[in-house]
Amino acid sequence: MPLLGDEGHREMVACLREMAGAMDKPSAIIVVSAHWEEAVATITAGEKPPLVYDYYGFPQESYSIEYPCPGEPSLAGRIQGMLRKAGMEAELDDQRGFDHGLFVPLKIMYPEADVPCVQLSLVNSLDSSHHIRIGQALGQLKDDNLLIIGSGFSFHNMRAFFAPDSAESRKMNESFEAWLIDTCSNDALQEDERIQRLNNWQNAPHARYCHPREEHLLPLHLCYGIAQSACSDYYELEILNKKSSMYIW
Repeated sequence: MPLLGDEGHREMVACLREMAGAMDKPSAIIVVSAHWEEAVATITAGEKPPLVYDYYGFPQESYSIEYPCPGEPSLAGRIQGMLRKAGMEAELDDQRGFDHGLFVPLKIMYPEADVPCVQLSLVNSLDSSHHIRIGQALGQLKDDNLLIIGSGFSFHNMRAFFAPDSAESRKMNESFEAWLIDTCSNDALQEDERIQRLNNWQNAPHARYCHPREEHLLPLHLCYGIAQSACSDYYELEILNKKSSMYIW
């Protein structure tokens, strides 16, 4: 929908372009996608991964989107090695392509498709602490200009997107957003307290209204695990008429 000019994604598109313009062009990109779950952390390892059109019922032109960025097998192998060294299972997949969790934001941010990319799956246990630990292991990556993107959504209740808005639904949405922004940005929090909040995110105000299933929130946990600090900046947006947020470390 963002790539097809949907008005409900206008702020998201503008924000992604602003982010890309504010940083040096990356040497490589790792995308943690909410749309890929495996039994163990799995990394794309192909040299030229195809695209995976992992959605249904959209206009025909959404199935002809192209984003021919190269893969980066050597980076994929290093990620696998770091995760295994940290005591976690990790596998390479040289057949899987890039899903829309990668090609939608990157087509907006880097339309030339000339930056090598790898995609990292979630682990299908959807355990918050495990994804923070994955991030902590990847914090050892010291490549110059390496960009890591957690491609999810701070609000992801599909029924709510298409239901009539109300004062109650707005309050539930905004209450969770306020909690998430404070959790990620408040530099007065000790890191063990921030980790405790993220691990127990379902206790946040109206958490299960905003995330009936947690897969769209967990890429944020992984990114926090890499940084282990308050975010350096955040953006508040309206996407599909819902409050949402993006974070930079």
